[in-house]
Amino acid sequence: MIKIYPAESRHSGSHGWLQYNFSFSFADYYDPDNVSFGPLRVFNDDYIQPLKGFGTHPHREMEIVTVALAGQLHHEDNTGGKETLRPGEIQRMSAGTGILHSEVNNSDTETANILQLWFMPNEQGLKPSYEQKTYDISAKKNHLLPIVSNRIQSEQIAHIHQDLTIYLSDLDAGQSLAFSQAAGRRIYLFVIEGEITLNKESALKKRDAARITDVTELAIDAASDASFMLIDLP
Repeated sequence: MIKIYPAESRHSGSHGWLQYNFSFSFADYYDPDNVSFGPLRVFNDDYIQPLKGFGTHPHREMEIVTVALAGQLHHEDNTGGKETLRPGEIQRMSAGTGILHSEVNNSDTETANILQLWFMPNEQGLKPSYEQKTYDISAKKNHLLPIVSNRIQSEQIAHIHQDLTIYLSDLDAGQSLAFSQAAGRRIYLFVIEGEITLNKESALKKRDAARITDVTELAIDAASDASFMLIDLP
């Protein structure tokens, strides 16, 4: 089954310095029918104004992945992690038994747009850890590029403590990709830009998402130049 969630169905709002879009229950938004999809617990699309951000705050027992779409975001945590995230880079943080961190847009001119994803880990009580990886943006061209995984090993892929793989792709108009997975697994697909069609019948546009179950073969066709994220989930 392919269930489409239009961009406008997300919970959206603004704190002035932050414009947010929540795909799942988060912060002051709670919907008992929209808490998670498999181990995917949070999928936030945030816009952070220059020199603003999230001060030091705690997390526990969660795998947190951050992808920069535009601008930059400076991260610091109490494990010693201290880096600035830009497009073409990925951050993975295992909160485990407890971690403190901050995230600030340290540009004085450019708004930062990030996707932040939280996943429930495959085990509790992990030692907190952090890593940042750089991936080749050109390698996404008409290809599914893995950027986070616990299955695929590479210096360019961040490791995560859950049985999942996150892919990014830039698909030219008129091009197609096929994705296969074992029976019983799930797919979460999010359109960053452009328009795509899934299995010749389900159309998605910018910032739409699809939650896919009981589908082992997925055909992805680009109706226009498109960028998207695909997550293979248990």
